[in-house]
Amino acid sequence: MKKDDKYYLIIVKLFFFIFFYFSNSYANENLHFLSLKNNLVNLRQGPSFEYPIKLTYKKKYLPVIILDKSDAWRQTKDFENNSGWIHISQLSKRKSGINIQNNTIIYKKPTIYSEPVAILELGRLVLIKKCKIKWCKIKTGNYIGWIIKNSLWGKI
Repeated sequence: MKKDDKYYLIIVKLFFFIFFYFSNSYANENLHFLSLKNNLVNLRQGPSFEYPIKLTYKKKYLPVIILDKSDAWRQTKDFENNSGWIHISQLSKRKSGINIQNNTIIYKKPTIYSEPVAILELGRLVLIKKCKIKWCKIKTGNYIGWIIKNSLWGKI
């Protein structure tokens, strides 16, 4: 194999690595999340008040993924895969997340060597203040601290 062939092979491998890395990152970042604006929000079977209610959410700021739009309605899916339609007036841009790992530790600073503040149970709702590359500063109940980003599902 010639020297030029080796460089060509390295460049091709590098190109494919970068392409797949950024396409996967873009796919994850491309999800559009909103959160529930009120404590009582109806999830309907279709994009109109005429459609029956599938279920009623009872938790303000619960994050949902936006799947589709129809006029003033948004088709959504929650972290338990319930899907349906919610009127846009019931949705907020407030950043929130759901803890998807059992016994997740909230730390005082964004490092595992920092002082633990609390332990979160699976499914706990958190409000997101800000995020860094691997950490998010969150508030839940009376606790404020940092949590590893991979522990959260929602708008991070």
